[in-house]
Amino acid sequence: MWSLIVAIVVGFIAGLIARAIHPGDDKAGFIVTTLLGIAGSLLATYGGRLLGLYGENSAAGFIASVIGALVILFIYNMVSKKTSA
Repeated sequence: MWSLIVAIVVGFIAGLIARAIHPGDDKAGFIVTTLLGIAGSLLATYGGRLLGLYGENSAAGFIASVIGALVILFIYNMVSKKTSA
């Protein structure tokens, strides 16, 4: 349970950093960016556990969370561009 809370808090910060790193004009607001960052952090945590990089009760590191948030943000931008075109 504690690792999930850590993943959410780190994901919040990672989402903000991923938004600053990701180029382009995003229409997503603060809440969407935060949720995408949390999703990226959870993706990095559970993906890392699936690959055997992390133990059962450990969360992904900060850099992995930012990378996960960038991946989720990239996918979100691709989906949102297709629906608006």
